[in-house]
Amino acid sequence: MSTAIVVGGGIGGLSAAIGLKRAGWQVTVLERSEESRPAGAGLTLAPNAVRALDWLGVGARLRSRGMSQGAAGLRAASGRWLLRVDLGELHSRFGASGYLLHRADVHALLTDSLHLDDVHAGHQVTRVDPKTATVTCQPATGGSRTMAADLVIAADGLHSPLRTQLFPQHPGPAYAGYLTWRGVVPADARAAIGLGDTVTESWGRGQRFGIVPLLDGRVYWFATLSAPPGSHTTEGIEGVARRFRQWHDPIPRLLAATPPEALLRHDIYSLETPLPSYVSGRVVLLGDAAHALTPDLGQGACQALEDAATLGGLAAQHGDVESVVDAYDRARRERTQRLVRASAQHGRIAQWSHPVAAAIRNSLVRLTSPSRYLRTVSETLSWSPDPAWPAPESR
Repeated sequence: MSTAIVVGGGIGGLSAAIGLKRAGWQVTVLERSEESRPAGAGLTLAPNAVRALDWLGVGARLRSRGMSQGAAGLRAASGRWLLRVDLGELHSRFGASGYLLHRADVHALLTDSLHLDDVHAGHQVTRVDPKTATVTCQPATGGSRTMAADLVIAADGLHSPLRTQLFPQHPGPAYAGYLTWRGVVPADARAAIGLGDTVTESWGRGQRFGIVPLLDGRVYWFATLSAPPGSHTTEGIEGVARRFRQWHDPIPRLLAATPPEALLRHDIYSLETPLPSYVSGRVVLLGDAAHALTPDLGQGACQALEDAATLGGLAAQHGDVESVVDAYDRARRERTQRLVRASAQHGRIAQWSHPVAAAIRNSLVRLTSPSRYLRTVSETLSWSPDPAWPAPESR
């Protein structure tokens, strides 16, 4: 039986472990945190991610917990509609709907598909040997531990220490030029506001605000601001509310209903300088460690799930590790690096602050028909598992 060590217990790492286990491998996940507390708030899983989860055997659980998208749109800060799309067409066009969940719920879906003894919390990996697929880690209990496998999967996130070790000449993540605040409004407050189920993003000048209703009645929102990295670190929910007090309803009311302790703030980075390979010896990079995207296309977690399904499918298809890692690099690098560039470009345009540029941008969006918009995202959302991969049900 082939063996693998997955470094990182986030969405990418857990889904990679599931894919390899379904391919018949023995898998160990090493997570540096002692307790699983997934960061973040809401998460959109597009049809390509849903098909990846179907192949991983988690699709049925997703459908029982997630909220299928019904409608979405872009608005100006005044509330004027720029674009409205009936996302019910996603299923007819792409064979699957999109789903809205809290990130913690997605993490739970994946954790429930693994045995608890597959995941070792409190293990900080400090080094990997790509020739021997050996990792050195420091357990929270103290000391040092060395583990070896046939393959190591580096799913250790945006600021991946293993990526830095394997590709020391790479400059690492680049700041996207804006920061984001995120929050979740409780279900009882949403009921008082009377918010519907439409997902919206509103564009201003150097600022944006997104609203994502969740199935359990809560509302996830995000707000962006073009600013230097590391700025506005002490700004609380009252300061964010002041920045958006003149924006359209229900934005001010959502911010007023957000508990101060629910506010999250992050600088946005992406891996705009592409890696020369996602493979080094018997180590593969996956998810943000390989191709961190800005959130502008909503594809960060989706691409990690594609990575995981691809790795699992290739592991089931090929009998040796060298064939698996070579095929994985060919299958994933061009697509994901293209999406990194596209997402960064989308974010730059959406964050335009010059009044003339912002007005032209909004006018061009208003001229975009819903059908044309869906055609522009077709290549991204139409991804499917390779029919050549052995079906999980048959193994």
